[in-house]
Amino acid sequence: MKIIAVVNQKGGVGKTTTSVNLATSLASIHKKVLLVDLDPQGNASTGVGEFQRNNINGTYEFLLGLKPMEACIHKTKIPSLWLASASTNLAGAEVELVSLPKREYKLKEALMHEGKDFDYILIDCPPALGLMTVNALTAADEVLVPLQCEFYALDGLARLIETIRRVKTHFNKALKLSGIVLTMYDKRSALSAQVEADARYHFRDKVFNTVIPRSVRVSEAPSHGQPVVLYDFQNAGSMAYMKLAGEMLKREMVANG
Repeated sequence: MKIIAVVNQKGGVGKTTTSVNLATSLASIHKKVLLVDLDPQGNASTGVGEFQRNNINGTYEFLLGLKPMEACIHKTKIPSLWLASASTNLAGAEVELVSLPKREYKLKEALMHEGKDFDYILIDCPPALGLMTVNALTAADEVLVPLQCEFYALDGLARLIETIRRVKTHFNKALKLSGIVLTMYDKRSALSAQVEADARYHFRDKVFNTVIPRSVRVSEAPSHGQPVVLYDFQNAGSMAYMKLAGEMLKREMVANG
């Protein structure tokens, strides 16, 4: 089992799109995958077809100990992909967790008991560095950071890296940065090229070779309750996410010798 937190405190950077399509890409090669939606907006849940997310048990219920995690995991229509969905109740979980003992470990405790049957667990985090994200980083083996190719893209990254360092120091010594994936890349734009050059200069091999292009089809897919890799398999964005999954697996094989 490998747990990957998909994190960026900025909104609109392709974080949820990356979570959904990377999870689906891994599932398509027969990996058993759990997608955990920690964002109260629930976009990862609707992105895999769960439109009734407020009517079922999900991440709020198991984080607060109201239900066992096994009662909060649901099979999606996508083969080999399961979902722990987010409801609007999750917006209050930050406040409700504050008074609980070992509040930073709630997600980790749940996944340790119920997550062992999965090959990969991907956690879609909210666009903030609050208690939800700290729970994800405490539970995770690795962090994947989507980085949008826009002005100021690298500005918030230093703060995120510092948060990862602090979580590693205090809660999860094994946590590591698996990589940074460049999203919304426009090959016609000098700005995209400059952001890529800056990211590769500062973070070297931590930046994946695969870049995710800007695409209308990628933006359309969630409204149909489908990842783009299913909505339009031949789209450049779909092929990029499949390639990203392959690159991630290859890195893992090299790391494991």
